[in-house]
Amino acid sequence: MHSLEHHHITDLYVLVDDLLPQESSLGRPGITNREVVTLLLFNTLTDFQPLLKDVHAWAKRHYSAEFPKLPKYSAFVDRVHQAYPAFFTILQSLLATDSPIEWMDSTKIPVCNNHRADHYRVAREVVGWGKNWQGYWYGFKLHGAINEKGQFCALTLTSAAQYDGHEMKHLVHYATRIAVGDTHYGGKAQTDPLTKKYGTLFLAYPHPKQNKKLLAPWQKLLLDFRSKIESVWDILKEHMGLVTSFPRSLTGYLVHYLRVIIAYQLSVIG
Repeated sequence: MHSLEHHHITDLYVLVDDLLPQESSLGRPGITNREVVTLLLFNTLTDFQPLLKDVHAWAKRHYSAEFPKLPKYSAFVDRVHQAYPAFFTILQSLLATDSPIEWMDSTKIPVCNNHRADHYRVAREVVGWGKNWQGYWYGFKLHGAINEKGQFCALTLTSAAQYDGHEMKHLVHYATRIAVGDTHYGGKAQTDPLTKKYGTLFLAYPHPKQNKKLLAPWQKLLLDFRSKIESVWDILKEHMGLVTSFPRSLTGYLVHYLRVIIAYQLSVIG
């Protein structure tokens, strides 16, 4: 993706405007959903700041001319949370749902340090304990499927306790001819119904306790490419600030995750 300059925020606004349905301005003066989404996405793509307080100060300092109706901080936070459905709509519009080959995986999204889990309250009703090869964590789990370009085809966010294989039904669709995953995605109880429904071929390494299976060269090539989605998780978490403990509400978490994922999707699309 090319370096973004000050004036590119207008181009981003045009894109956001095209992706969102027309909104009514009745009873809602001031900054619009389109403007809120544009500001948060552009901040994520350029000067990423995880705190809405810092995003508001950044917008006021650099883009007051482009957004003359920018409200005070408290009202800005309210508008950001109200714009949550708009972020969701944009992400749905940007998903590469026509990809015939997908690589599936999940990644941990902790919301606090493990020793603070007993005192955690913000999204306690939807988070949980999870465990992978890295150990235990408390929070969410992000499940995703990408294509060969690294573009997301599907995404779901669940409690960390959710088993990966149970989310397969949300990651494949009618266009998916081959779905590639690790051993968690090889269970026949999950794959057989989806193969019958979509005609999808599921490809995964056998579980260590299973008998060895023959592997064709093209199958090994697809399985080896699975590291691509692990690289995507690394970009989101280590370079784009996906993991956070700053939001003070569930909506705040969802908006934060969506702004980061959408920004990533825009960067690989364009």
